[in-house]
Amino acid sequence: MDKILKSAREKISVGERLNFDEIIALYNENDLLYLAESARRVKEFKSGKNIFYTINRHINLTNVCSSNCPLCAFQCRSGDEKAFTLEIDYVEKILLDAKKIPDLNEIHIVSALHPEKNFDYYLDVVKLTKKILPNVRIAAFTPVEIANFAEKSNQTYEKILMTLKNFGVTNLLGGGAEIFSPRVREIICPKKISADTWLEIMRIAHKLGIKSNASMLYGHIETIEERVEHLLKIRELQDETHGFQSMLLFPFQPLNTELGKKFNLQRVGAWEDLKMIAITRLALDNFENVKSFWVMLTMPIAQLSLAFGADDLGGTIGEEKIIHAAGVTTQKNISRADLEKIIRETNYIPVQR
Repeated sequence: MDKILKSAREKISVGERLNFDEIIALYNENDLLYLAESARRVKEFKSGKNIFYTINRHINLTNVCSSNCPLCAFQCRSGDEKAFTLEIDYVEKILLDAKKIPDLNEIHIVSALHPEKNFDYYLDVVKLTKKILPNVRIAAFTPVEIANFAEKSNQTYEKILMTLKNFGVTNLLGGGAEIFSPRVREIICPKKISADTWLEIMRIAHKLGIKSNASMLYGHIETIEERVEHLLKIRELQDETHGFQSMLLFPFQPLNTELGKKFNLQRVGAWEDLKMIAITRLALDNFENVKSFWVMLTMPIAQLSLAFGADDLGGTIGEEKIIHAAGVTTQKNISRADLEKIIRETNYIPVQR
């Protein structure tokens, strides 16, 4: 056995931190069953037999975006036939409808960078959400959106985040990280904030007491080394702030995207999805939770991922537009009963987060 791989396996057996070369060696060995067993053991050490989920409602406010990333099939230009923007009165209807959902505990708000909507519009959405659903967690906006709010209103990141917190935002979303590699970002999202800015906004949010998720988009033009570099930067910030609640892995959905067409990309397979979940669980030793986002993975793969180190199946969602714009054909919502049934089939215990 290779010296580096042997070192990796020895560290896993005693719970020591893996380094860059060891993570790469584990990936290249491609021993899926070993990775599953090892990641599952780490997961059960951290959260036992519990698998977490939330009863939530997603709200996508607009698809009009000034970023125009080649990786995205959701975004539109203002005036496009498929463009939409939810005005406050319509958001109110969605929230009043969501209020009827039994045991709802989260509203998830994510959007695009609308060139004509200022920070006040988004703040009004938060205020309205807090008014209608005062006891529900508001998980809203990514660092990309925070940077956009700051630029438009000529405020600091800290000021924007404090304002959102004061009016009810409890959690920051983890999207927009994509892959931290500058080489890749220049191709897949050239107008989006840099990796350093994404990390800095998360650092500020965590220091203000706003928890968040972290994420990675894989399966496009990145290298395996760039994936691991991304994970280690996330791990480094978690060491500093302890503000990340979970890690999400997003497999790239190439259908209907400029990036997919340009590079003739295909969706990676289930083997890669499961391997990445296990690798992530083993690499991010300072994370309590690894979330399996069933909307992107499909529910069968998400269910299987619970044997590969994942311990969170996300939420019931209600409606999702961003990922489905790329051609994903999974359902847009799931009932609590079905979600719990899926978890129990794996001999784990469903726990509402």
